[in-house]
Amino acid sequence: MKAWQATALLVGLALLAAGGEEVRVGTAEALAAALRTATPGTTILVAPGEYRGYFRGTDLHGTAEKPIVIAGADPAQPPVLRGAGGCVHLSCVSHIVLRNLALVGARTNGLNIDDGGTITSPSRHIVLDRLSVRDIGPRGNCDGIKLSGVDDFLIRGCTVERWGSGGSAIDMVGCHRGVIMDTTFRHTSGSSGVQAKGGSCDVVVYRCRFSDAGQRAINMGGSTGRPFFRPAAPGYEAKRIAAIGNTFVGSMAPLAFVGSEDCVASYNTVYRPTAWVLRILQESRGEEFAPSRNGVLRRNLIVWRARDLRETANVGRGTSPETFAFENNWWYCEDRPAQSQPALPTADQGAVVGLDPGLRVEGEKISTARELDHGAGSPRAAQEFAKLAPKLAPWAYARAREALPEARQ
Repeated sequence: MKAWQATALLVGLALLAAGGEEVRVGTAEALAAALRTATPGTTILVAPGEYRGYFRGTDLHGTAEKPIVIAGADPAQPPVLRGAGGCVHLSCVSHIVLRNLALVGARTNGLNIDDGGTITSPSRHIVLDRLSVRDIGPRGNCDGIKLSGVDDFLIRGCTVERWGSGGSAIDMVGCHRGVIMDTTFRHTSGSSGVQAKGGSCDVVVYRCRFSDAGQRAINMGGSTGRPFFRPAAPGYEAKRIAAIGNTFVGSMAPLAFVGSEDCVASYNTVYRPTAWVLRILQESRGEEFAPSRNGVLRRNLIVWRARDLRETANVGRGTSPETFAFENNWWYCEDRPAQSQPALPTADQGAVVGLDPGLRVEGEKISTARELDHGAGSPRAAQEFAKLAPKLAPWAYARAREALPEARQ
């Protein structure tokens, strides 16, 4: 018996015990049919191989006790869903798990999950676990993962590589109460890595790795057409987005606050940005929009080269930079240490400036010679996550805890 067959057998036994139905598929036609007929408790196990098509599911609803699961039968050999247009589109769904799948070669979006345009009835309770999404587009506004009107979601252990030149690795429009964690983003272009806009609120990005992940690696906000906000006219593009314990290598601006309110970046490691460390911008304009305001940058470790950086912070018109708080960040210009003092909208209280943190860079892995209470390597990053995530995204945090033994302490 092959390893994946043994895994499928164990899953099947577990499903029988739980009263669920196991559906094994090995062709594109069988996968499409299984998506049309899935009911609460159905687990669709997709055999290794390549499946060509645009796989769609509408009005699929599991339950808290019996989610609908679409998974690769063999985690070591994820099936490849090769897109015809897109790869997978789920609309008006709830309690869905996608696991151990590769979404490849879509001309539009790799994975699209939405509310069917209802605006007021979101898809919800979604888990995306160990997906590989790659080679999307490659031109235009094509996203690796597109979420529109999705609430209560967990994205964990995924890899997104090479999305559209004008798109995002993960683009959220009007999404709420989500956690994105332990996920890797790689590119050499693209507009943004992770983008939360259109009224998105209460999203945590934790312990992710961004390697040249777009012009703005994390875009807290953006620019959204009025009809697409969820809810309608919230007064902001993004609110309470938290970036905690992430590692950024490259990107023009690893951190961007764009029409945002009450967003936080803490315990991140930023290495060699190519234009700015952060941007404070306002792209959606009108009386209904508050200016970008009340951002917090706390205990981040920032290392750059003078020859790369235009300036530390790029501040656009129509914003409120005086409301931003900088607390205890570590600033080091590695080619000109004497020029490590950052030019910021407000003073950084308790900053460490010009002291070499002793970074060790091995490919995408960045560590320090000694333990620091700054950046992604700080043990307090996990504590910060355990403090904020249950408040912002309780359902997603509860699903994530099985992978976070430190959060149980």
